[in-house]
Amino acid sequence: MKIAVVGTGYVGLVTGTCFAETGNNVICVDIEEQKVASMKAGNIPIYEPHLDVIFDRNIKAGRLSFTTLLEEAVADAKLIFLALPTPPSEDGSADLSYVLGVADELGKMIKEYKVIIDKSTVPVGTAEKVYEAVAANATVDFDIVSNPEFLREGFAVNDFMKPDRVVIGCSSARAQKLMEELYKPFVRQGNPIIFMDEKSAELTKYAANSFLATKITFMNEVANFCELVGADVDKVRRGMGTDTRIGSSFLFPGIGYGGSCFPKDVQALHKSGELADFEFGILTSVIRANDVQKTILFDPLRDYFKGDLKDKKIALWGLAFKPETDDIREAPALYMIEKLTEAGAQVVAFDPEAMNNVRGSIGDQIQYASDHMEALEGADALLICTEWQVFRNPNMEDVKSRLAAPVIFDGRNLYELDAMRDHGFYYKSIGRSTVHPA
Repeated sequence: MKIAVVGTGYVGLVTGTCFAETGNNVICVDIEEQKVASMKAGNIPIYEPHLDVIFDRNIKAGRLSFTTLLEEAVADAKLIFLALPTPPSEDGSADLSYVLGVADELGKMIKEYKVIIDKSTVPVGTAEKVYEAVAANATVDFDIVSNPEFLREGFAVNDFMKPDRVVIGCSSARAQKLMEELYKPFVRQGNPIIFMDEKSAELTKYAANSFLATKITFMNEVANFCELVGADVDKVRRGMGTDTRIGSSFLFPGIGYGGSCFPKDVQALHKSGELADFEFGILTSVIRANDVQKTILFDPLRDYFKGDLKDKKIALWGLAFKPETDDIREAPALYMIEKLTEAGAQVVAFDPEAMNNVRGSIGDQIQYASDHMEALEGADALLICTEWQVFRNPNMEDVKSRLAAPVIFDGRNLYELDAMRDHGFYYKSIGRSTVHPA
C-alpha cells in the first residue's frame, strides 16, 4: 500500500518506518530541508532503540523515502497520515494550527479518493475540523480517520510492531476496510483492532495517558506520605501491585512525570473539560501535584547544606525525562537544574543520550561530563534524576572515593537502603527512610 506520512517527528518517523517494514511504500514529508536531506543520507534524527536498524533497511530497500514537498508525498498515496505537532497553547489547549494548516492544503491537492488519518494526539472534535478544512477545497471524495498512537519512548518500535491494541475512529466502511488491511500484519497474535467513532478514538488517547499520569502521581503522593508517617513505599507498592485490579506498572515513585505526552495530554484534556463546562477535578490535582514533585528533592538537598548551596558542586545523573530516549521535554532534571543554579550551585551532569539536547536548550549553564563517574569528581553530592541502566549498579566504593562527601539524593529509588547504609552514605530517596552514615 502507498502511504504518505506528514511530519517526521517522533511519532511520524516511527510510524513511517514501521509501515515500511511490513512491505508498504512510505514517503515521509517534512518542511525542514536540512532534516530531510540528512534522512535521505541515512541519518536518523532521533534516538530510539532499534529504530535505526529498520530505518536503514527500508531506505536501502526503497520502501522508505523523504521529501519536503507535500504535493509530491500525497500524489500517489492512498493513505495520508498526519503526524504533526499539537503543542500546548498558553491556556493549555492543544494547538491545532499545524494539523488544520496541512488539512487545508490537502483539500487543494488531492485528485482522487484518499483516507486522511489523524495520528497526532488531538482533542475531541478534531476529526470534524479536519474534515471541514479539507472539504473547503476538495473536489473528490475522501474520508477522515482518527488513529491515535500509543507509543512509549524507548519501546516505540516494539509497541508499534506488536501493539496491545489498535484504536481506529472511523465512520466509513470504505476507510475501515483499508485501515483493517493496513494493520492486519501487526495483530496476527490476536490483539484487537478496535473500531469506534472518531470522537471516542480521540478521547481514548487522552484518557489513557491521563489515567497513567494519575497513577504515577498517586503513587508519588503515597510516597511523600510514607516519609511523614515512617512507612516504606517499596513495601506499599508491592502490596498494591499484586492486586490484579491495580497491577504493578506505573507504581514506582519518583520525581514526577515528564516527556512529550503526559504533561501535554493531561493539560489538554483538562482544558477540553473546561471548554465543555466540565471540571476534571482529579486532573487539576494531578497537574498541581506533579509540578511540586519535579523539584521535591530540592528543599531536602538545600537543607542538608544548611540552606546554602552557593558554590556547592552537584553531580547530576540523568537529563532525559526517562531512560532510553534523548527527549528532555518537561524533564524533571531541567527543573532541578534551574533551582540549583539559581541557588548558586555548580552542576556537572551526565546522560547517555540527552546531553546534546540539553546543551542546545540551556547552553553552558551547567558542565557536561564525558561519563557518569567523571561527573562525581569532587562533587559535594550526587543527584539522580533518570533511571538509566548504567546508573543502577555502580561500584559504590568508587562512587564514594570520587565524591567530596558520601551524599546521594536519589529521585528514582535505584538503590537498597541497607546497601547504602553498609557503604556509609547519606542517602535520601523518595518515600523511604533517609539513611545516615554511622
